[in-house]
Amino acid sequence: MGRAFVFPGQGAQTIGMGRALAEAYPAAQAVFDEVDDALGEQLSTLIWEGDIAELTLTQNAQPALMATSIAALRAMEAEGFGMDHADFVAGHSLGEYSALCATGALTLSDTARLLRIRGAAMQEAVPVGIGAMAAILGLDFETVVAVAAEAAGDEVCQAANDNDPAQVVISGHKDAVERAMVLA
Repeated sequence: MGRAFVFPGQGAQTIGMGRALAEAYPAAQAVFDEVDDALGEQLSTLIWEGDIAELTLTQNAQPALMATSIAALRAMEAEGFGMDHADFVAGHSLGEYSALCATGALTLSDTARLLRIRGAAMQEAVPVGIGAMAAILGLDFETVVAVAAEAAGDEVCQAANDNDPAQVVISGHKDAVERAMVLA
């Protein structure tokens, strides 16, 4: 068996995340400083003191989660446990970019800028209040596909991620997703 470093996807964001790491580890603070510089704004202020609705916007959540993930990695490295201890590196959805940054395949600044662009494009594709996502627990993929189709009506609702045998993420129009949650 080996060690795996796995980075989280969007949805794990919370106000204050990473602040204690930045206060305790200069290398973690340096991550937030570099991301702020790369984006030309104080994303760290939003992460630590901002409004959760603004942080949750895809264009903010994606670089914020990556920055926090890499800050956590830098804190671990300061304690002597870093990438040289990992046999595998992976990420869930957005976390794939954190994994690429962690391995050095992408620089921290480039990853922050890329995620800002990616997040903005995703936000533009489905404006706030129009779309939604939900995890359906306890049903298999085929059942969730059928529930989503029934809930869709004239709107979009479909299985988006088959996370495991008992968790499927659906996405689409907010009202259709809410109908699917009731049907499930």
